[in-house]
Amino acid sequence: MGGNAISISKRYITAILLALGFMLPGALAGAEPAPGAWGKRAPMLEANSEFAVAVLGGKIYIVGGYPSSRETQRTVQIYDTKTDSWTLGPPLPQPNNHGTATTVGGKIYVIGGQTTSRGRGSYVDTVYVLDPKTGQWEEKAPMPTKRSAAITAVIDGMIYVAGGRPPRGSDFAVYDPKTDTWKTLPDLPTQRNHIAGAAINGKFHVVGGRPGGGFRSGKIAAHEVFDPKTRTWSAAAPMLQPRSGINGVMARGCFHVWGGEEGSGMFPDHDYYDPRTDKWMKLADMKIPVHGVTGAVFQNGLIYVPGGGTEIGGSSGSLFNQVYRPAVSCE
Repeated sequence: MGGNAISISKRYITAILLALGFMLPGALAGAEPAPGAWGKRAPMLEANSEFAVAVLGGKIYIVGGYPSSRETQRTVQIYDTKTDSWTLGPPLPQPNNHGTATTVGGKIYVIGGQTTSRGRGSYVDTVYVLDPKTGQWEEKAPMPTKRSAAITAVIDGMIYVAGGRPPRGSDFAVYDPKTDTWKTLPDLPTQRNHIAGAAINGKFHVVGGRPGGGFRSGKIAAHEVFDPKTRTWSAAAPMLQPRSGINGVMARGCFHVWGGEEGSGMFPDHDYYDPRTDKWMKLADMKIPVHGVTGAVFQNGLIYVPGGGTEIGGSSGSLFNQVYRPAVSCE
Protein backbone atom coordinates (compact mmCIF):
# COMPACT_ATOMS: atom_id res chain seq x y z
CA MET A 1 0.00 0.00 0.00
CA GLY A 2 3.13 2.21 0.24
CA GLY A 3 2.42 5.86 0.99
CA ASN A 4 -1.31 5.17 1.02
CA ALA A 5 -1.05 2.88 4.04
CA ILE A 6 -3.46 3.69 6.77
CA SER A 7 -1.79 4.90 9.95
CA ILE A 8 -3.18 3.32 13.08
CA SER A 9 -2.57 5.27 16.27
CA LYS A 10 -0.82 3.73 19.23
CA ARG A 11 -3.90 4.37 21.35
CA TYR A 12 -6.11 2.55 18.86
CA ILE A 13 -3.79 -0.46 18.87
CA THR A 14 -3.74 -0.40 22.67
CA ALA A 15 -7.54 -0.35 22.77
CA ILE A 16 -7.70 -3.38 20.44
CA LEU A 17 -5.18 -5.31 22.53
CA LEU A 18 -7.01 -4.48 25.74
CA ALA A 19 -10.28 -5.64 24.28
CA LEU A 20 -8.74 -8.86 22.97
CA GLY A 21 -6.97 -9.49 26.24
CA PHE A 22 -10.21 -9.12 28.10
CA MET A 23 -12.15 -11.50 25.83
CA LEU A 24 -10.94 -14.65 27.55
CA PRO A 25 -12.90 -17.68 28.78
CA GLY A 26 -14.78 -16.73 31.93
CA ALA A 27 -14.45 -13.03 31.14
CA LEU A 28 -17.01 -12.61 28.38
CA ALA A 29 -19.81 -10.07 28.65
CA GLY A 30 -22.49 -11.40 30.99
CA ALA A 31 -20.49 -14.46 32.05
CA GLU A 32 -20.10 -15.11 35.74
CA PRO A 33 -16.43 -14.98 36.76
CA ALA A 34 -15.14 -17.99 38.64
CA PRO A 35 -13.81 -17.48 42.18
CA GLY A 36 -10.52 -15.62 41.94
CA ALA A 37 -11.21 -14.42 38.37
CA TRP A 38 -12.06 -11.14 36.64
CA GLY A 39 -15.08 -10.53 34.42
CA LYS A 40 -17.07 -7.59 33.15
CA ARG A 41 -20.55 -6.09 33.16
CA ALA A 42 -22.47 -3.55 31.05
CA PRO A 43 -20.21 -0.63 30.07
CA MET A 44 -20.68 2.85 31.47
CA LEU A 45 -22.76 5.39 29.58
CA GLU A 46 -19.90 7.88 29.32
CA ALA A 47 -16.15 7.20 29.38
CA ASN A 48 -14.67 8.47 32.62
CA SER A 49 -11.76 8.58 35.05
CA GLU A 50 -10.67 10.52 38.17
CA PHE A 51 -14.14 10.16 39.66
CA ALA A 52 -15.61 9.15 43.02
CA VAL A 53 -17.67 6.02 43.75
CA ALA A 54 -20.40 5.39 46.32
CA VAL A 55 -23.03 2.69 46.76
CA LEU A 56 -26.58 2.89 48.08
CA GLY A 57 -29.44 0.41 47.87
CA GLY A 58 -27.77 -1.89 45.36
CA LYS A 59 -26.90 1.00 43.06
CA ILE A 60 -23.41 2.30 42.34
CA TYR A 61 -22.99 6.05 41.88
CA ILE A 62 -20.16 7.34 39.63
CA VAL A 63 -19.73 11.00 40.53
CA GLY A 64 -17.92 13.66 38.48
CA GLY A 65 -14.58 12.88 36.84
CA TYR A 66 -13.50 13.51 33.27
CA PRO A 67 -13.10 11.64 29.93
CA SER A 68 -10.00 11.75 27.70
CA SER A 69 -10.70 15.42 26.94
CA ARG A 70 -9.97 16.22 30.61
CA GLU A 71 -13.05 18.44 30.71
CA THR A 72 -14.36 18.07 34.25
CA GLN A 73 -17.91 16.73 34.48
CA ARG A 74 -20.97 17.26 36.68
CA THR A 75 -22.32 13.89 35.53
CA VAL A 76 -23.66 11.23 37.88
CA GLN A 77 -23.88 7.76 36.33
CA ILE A 78 -25.87 5.18 38.28
CA TYR A 79 -25.38 1.43 37.84
CA ASP A 80 -28.01 -1.05 39.04
CA THR A 81 -26.23 -4.23 40.14
CA LYS A 82 -29.46 -6.23 39.89
CA THR A 83 -30.37 -5.34 36.31
CA ASP A 84 -26.84 -4.71 34.97
CA SER A 85 -27.96 -1.38 33.54
CA TRP A 86 -27.02 2.31 33.72
CA THR A 87 -28.98 5.54 34.05
CA LEU A 88 -28.03 9.17 34.59
CA GLY A 89 -28.68 10.77 37.97
CA PRO A 90 -28.99 14.37 39.20
CA PRO A 91 -25.91 16.34 38.04
CA LEU A 92 -23.52 17.74 40.63
CA PRO A 93 -23.96 21.42 41.58
CA GLN A 94 -20.51 22.10 40.08
CA PRO A 95 -17.93 20.15 38.04
CA ASN A 96 -15.73 17.87 40.13
CA ASN A 97 -12.79 15.55 39.55
CA HIS A 98 -10.52 13.81 42.08
CA GLY A 99 -13.25 14.03 44.71
CA THR A 100 -14.16 11.32 47.20
CA ALA A 101 -17.59 9.94 48.06
CA THR A 102 -19.28 7.80 50.67
CA THR A 103 -22.72 6.91 52.05
CA VAL A 104 -24.16 7.65 55.50
CA GLY A 105 -27.78 7.52 56.63
CA GLY A 106 -29.20 6.77 53.19
CA LYS A 107 -27.49 9.77 51.57
CA ILE A 108 -24.42 10.16 49.38
CA TYR A 109 -21.68 12.60 50.43
CA VAL A 110 -19.22 14.00 47.88
CA ILE A 111 -16.25 15.70 49.52
CA GLY A 112 -13.42 17.82 48.12
CA GLY A 113 -11.82 17.35 44.71
CA GLN A 114 -11.14 20.00 42.09
CA THR A 115 -13.18 21.81 39.46
CA THR A 116 -10.66 21.65 36.60
CA SER A 117 -7.71 19.45 35.67
CA ARG A 118 -5.24 22.30 36.02
CA GLY A 119 -4.03 21.82 39.59
CA ARG A 120 -4.15 23.33 43.06
CA GLY A 121 -5.87 26.55 42.05
CA SER A 122 -9.07 24.57 41.53
CA TYR A 123 -9.02 22.48 44.74
CA VAL A 124 -12.29 22.69 46.70
CA ASP A 125 -13.42 22.19 50.29
CA THR A 126 -17.04 21.59 49.33
CA VAL A 127 -19.37 18.95 50.75
CA TYR A 128 -22.42 18.05 48.67
CA VAL A 129 -25.09 15.59 49.80
CA LEU A 130 -27.50 13.76 47.51
CA ASP A 131 -30.78 12.42 48.83
CA PRO A 132 -31.85 9.82 46.23
CA LYS A 133 -35.45 10.07 47.46
CA THR A 134 -35.74 13.70 46.37
CA GLY A 135 -33.05 13.72 43.70
CA GLN A 136 -31.69 16.96 45.15
CA TRP A 137 -28.15 17.97 46.09
CA GLU A 138 -27.58 20.03 49.23
CA GLU A 139 -24.42 21.89 50.25
CA LYS A 140 -23.07 21.24 53.74
CA ALA A 141 -20.32 22.70 55.95
CA PRO A 142 -17.00 22.82 54.05
CA MET A 143 -13.86 20.92 55.03
CA PRO A 144 -11.28 22.79 57.12
CA THR A 145 -8.97 22.86 54.04
CA LYS A 146 -9.33 22.54 50.26
CA ARG A 147 -8.24 19.09 49.12
CA SER A 148 -8.06 16.88 46.05
CA ALA A 149 -7.26 13.14 45.61
CA ALA A 150 -7.98 12.27 49.25
CA ILE A 151 -9.64 9.14 50.66
CA THR A 152 -12.57 8.61 53.04
CA ALA A 153 -13.81 5.96 55.44
CA VAL A 154 -16.92 5.79 57.62
CA ILE A 155 -16.55 4.64 61.24
CA ASP A 156 -19.48 4.80 63.68
CA GLY A 157 -21.36 7.16 61.37
CA MET A 158 -18.47 9.64 61.13
CA ILE A 159 -16.69 10.43 57.83
CA TYR A 160 -12.88 10.50 58.03
CA VAL A 161 -10.97 12.20 55.19
CA ALA A 162 -7.20 11.66 54.84
CA GLY A 163 -4.50 13.01 52.55
CA GLY A 164 -4.62 15.08 49.39
CA ARG A 165 -2.50 16.65 46.70
CA PRO A 166 0.29 19.03 47.84
CA PRO A 167 0.32 21.00 50.03
CA ARG A 168 -2.46 19.04 51.80
CA GLY A 169 -0.97 15.56 51.81
CA SER A 170 -0.99 15.23 55.60
CA ASP A 171 -4.39 16.81 56.23
CA PHE A 172 -6.78 14.71 58.26
CA ALA A 173 -10.23 15.63 59.53
CA VAL A 174 -13.54 14.05 60.53
CA TYR A 175 -17.07 15.13 59.61
CA ASP A 176 -20.19 14.51 61.70
CA PRO A 177 -23.23 14.30 59.38
CA LYS A 178 -25.62 14.67 62.33
CA THR A 179 -24.25 18.04 63.43
CA ASP A 180 -22.81 19.16 60.08
CA THR A 181 -19.48 19.96 61.73
CA TRP A 182 -15.79 19.20 61.14
CA LYS A 183 -12.90 18.51 63.51
CA THR A 184 -9.23 18.56 62.57
CA LEU A 185 -7.33 15.44 63.64
CA PRO A 186 -3.62 14.51 63.99
CA ASP A 187 -1.82 14.65 60.62
CA LEU A 188 -1.48 11.60 58.41
CA PRO A 189 2.16 10.61 59.17
CA THR A 190 3.17 10.09 55.53
CA GLN A 191 1.84 12.94 53.39
CA ARG A 192 0.36 11.59 50.12
CA ASN A 193 -2.48 11.48 47.60
CA HIS A 194 -4.07 9.08 45.09
CA ILE A 195 -4.32 6.56 47.92
CA ALA A 196 -6.59 3.73 49.01
CA GLY A 197 -8.22 3.31 52.39
CA ALA A 198 -10.72 1.27 54.36
CA ALA A 199 -12.38 0.97 57.75
CA ILE A 200 -11.19 -2.26 59.35
CA ASN A 201 -12.30 -3.29 62.84
CA GLY A 202 -13.11 0.28 63.83
CA LYS A 203 -9.85 1.75 62.53
CA PHE A 204 -8.96 3.70 59.39
CA HIS A 205 -6.30 2.04 57.20
CA VAL A 206 -4.54 4.24 54.59
CA VAL A 207 -2.18 2.66 52.01
CA GLY A 208 0.00 3.60 49.05
CA GLY A 209 -0.13 6.86 47.11
CA ARG A 210 2.37 9.44 45.92
CA PRO A 211 4.05 12.43 47.58
CA GLY A 212 3.70 14.90 44.69
CA GLY A 213 0.87 16.14 42.54
CA GLY A 214 1.68 14.12 39.40
CA PHE A 215 2.14 10.43 38.63
CA ARG A 216 5.87 10.92 38.03
CA SER A 217 6.44 12.19 41.59
CA GLY A 218 7.21 8.80 43.10
CA LYS A 219 5.34 5.99 44.83
CA ILE A 220 4.67 5.01 48.44
CA ALA A 221 4.12 1.60 50.07
CA ALA A 222 3.36 2.92 53.56
CA HIS A 223 0.38 1.49 55.46
CA GLU A 224 -0.79 3.66 58.37
CA VAL A 225 -3.68 3.08 60.74
CA PHE A 226 -5.71 5.62 62.74
CA ASP A 227 -7.51 4.59 65.93
CA PRO A 228 -10.42 6.98 66.66
CA LYS A 229 -10.50 5.90 70.30
CA THR A 230 -6.92 6.95 71.06
CA ARG A 231 -6.67 9.55 68.26
CA THR A 232 -3.28 8.12 67.28
CA TRP A 233 -1.62 6.73 64.16
CA SER A 234 0.40 3.52 63.98
CA ALA A 235 2.24 1.60 61.24
CA ALA A 236 1.07 -1.69 59.74
CA ALA A 237 2.65 -3.98 57.14
CA PRO A 238 3.52 -1.98 54.00
CA MET A 239 2.17 -2.96 50.59
CA LEU A 240 4.11 -5.53 48.55
CA GLN A 241 5.47 -2.69 46.41
CA PRO A 242 5.04 1.10 46.25
CA ARG A 243 2.04 2.11 44.12
CA SER A 244 -0.09 5.17 43.48
CA GLY A 245 -3.32 5.83 41.63
CA ILE A 246 -4.67 2.72 43.34
CA ASN A 247 -8.12 1.74 44.53
CA GLY A 248 -9.40 -0.71 47.14
CA VAL A 249 -12.33 -2.18 49.04
CA MET A 250 -13.11 -4.58 51.87
CA ALA A 251 -14.45 -7.99 50.75
CA ARG A 252 -15.01 -11.01 52.99
CA GLY A 253 -12.84 -9.43 55.68
CA CYS A 254 -9.88 -8.82 53.32
CA PHE A 255 -8.66 -5.43 52.09
CA HIS A 256 -8.27 -5.72 48.31
CA VAL A 257 -6.08 -3.15 46.49
CA TRP A 258 -5.55 -3.05 42.72
CA GLY A 259 -4.32 -1.02 39.75
CA GLY A 260 -2.36 2.22 39.71
CA GLU A 261 0.13 4.10 37.55
CA GLU A 262 3.68 5.43 37.47
CA GLY A 263 5.83 7.25 34.94
CA SER A 264 6.86 4.02 33.20
CA GLY A 265 3.41 2.47 32.90
CA MET A 266 0.35 0.92 34.52
CA PHE A 267 0.13 -1.49 37.45
CA PRO A 268 -2.02 -4.62 36.83
CA ASP A 269 -1.27 -5.81 40.38
CA HIS A 270 -4.07 -6.99 42.65
CA ASP A 271 -3.14 -7.74 46.27
CA TYR A 272 -5.02 -8.18 49.51
CA TYR A 273 -4.28 -7.47 53.16
CA ASP A 274 -5.29 -9.89 55.93
CA PRO A 275 -5.90 -7.92 59.16
CA ARG A 276 -5.63 -11.11 61.24
CA THR A 277 -1.98 -11.67 60.29
CA ASP A 278 -0.92 -8.16 59.23
CA LYS A 279 0.29 -9.57 55.90
CA TRP A 280 -0.21 -8.80 52.21
CA MET A 281 -0.70 -11.51 49.58
CA LYS A 282 -0.71 -11.32 45.78
CA LEU A 283 -3.69 -12.28 43.63
CA ALA A 284 -4.20 -12.67 39.88
CA ASP A 285 -3.45 -9.46 37.94
CA MET A 286 -6.25 -7.32 36.54
CA LYS A 287 -7.22 -8.06 32.93
CA ILE A 288 -7.36 -4.33 32.22
CA PRO A 289 -5.18 -2.24 34.57
CA VAL A 290 -6.79 1.06 35.57
CA HIS A 291 -6.17 4.11 37.71
CA GLY A 292 -8.18 7.23 38.51
CA VAL A 293 -11.05 5.68 40.49
CA THR A 294 -11.63 6.59 44.17
CA GLY A 295 -13.86 4.17 46.03
CA ALA A 296 -15.18 0.74 45.11
CA VAL A 297 -18.07 -1.59 45.87
CA PHE A 298 -18.40 -5.18 47.09
CA GLN A 299 -21.92 -6.51 46.55
CA ASN A 300 -23.54 -9.79 45.54
CA GLY A 301 -20.21 -11.54 45.98
CA LEU A 302 -18.47 -9.27 43.45
CA ILE A 303 -16.05 -6.35 43.59
CA TYR A 304 -17.17 -3.75 41.03
CA VAL A 305 -14.46 -1.68 39.29
CA PRO A 306 -16.12 0.73 36.84
CA GLY A 307 -14.28 3.01 34.42
CA GLY A 308 -10.85 4.47 35.08
CA GLY A 309 -7.86 5.48 33.01
CA THR A 310 -6.22 2.71 30.96
CA GLU A 311 -3.03 4.65 30.16
CA ILE A 312 -0.78 6.80 32.34
CA GLY A 313 -1.90 10.38 32.83
CA GLY A 314 -5.40 11.78 32.63
CA SER A 315 -6.38 11.30 28.99
CA SER A 316 -7.73 7.75 28.82
CA GLY A 317 -11.05 7.57 30.66
CA SER A 318 -12.78 4.29 29.79
CA LEU A 319 -16.24 2.69 29.58
CA PHE A 320 -15.13 -0.61 31.13
CA ASN A 321 -17.10 -2.06 34.03
CA GLN A 322 -14.90 -4.79 35.48
CA VAL A 323 -15.86 -7.22 38.25
CA TYR A 324 -13.86 -9.61 40.41
CA ARG A 325 -15.14 -12.53 42.46
CA PRO A 326 -13.00 -12.93 45.61
CA ALA A 327 -12.00 -16.47 46.52
CA VAL A 328 -10.09 -15.59 49.70
CA SER A 329 -11.61 -14.87 53.10
CA CYS A 330 -10.10 -13.11 56.10
CA GLU A 331 -13.10 -13.60 58.40
